[in-house]
Amino acid sequence: MLTNHNKVVMPQINQSLENSYHKTISTIKSCKTKSQLEGASRMVKNFKKLYEKVGYPKTISYSIDNTLKQQYIITRCQL
Repeated sequence: MLTNHNKVVMPQINQSLENSYHKTISTIKSCKTKSQLEGASRMVKNFKKLYEKVGYPKTISYSIDNTLKQQYIITRCQL
């Protein structure tokens, strides 16, 4: 990672990948029910399948998986 004026900047990655990543994270965080999380889980699977062909940093995969896991925990606690 590069630093720019005390700010961490991701290495230059495909803009489409970055947009898809942020949309996927937003979708996961907006889930309130188990069925919504199941849909988000399918979205994550599709994201990984699509972008593994072009290659993407494994930290993105970890971040998405971790966000999904945390949202499952949050949702279960609310039930």
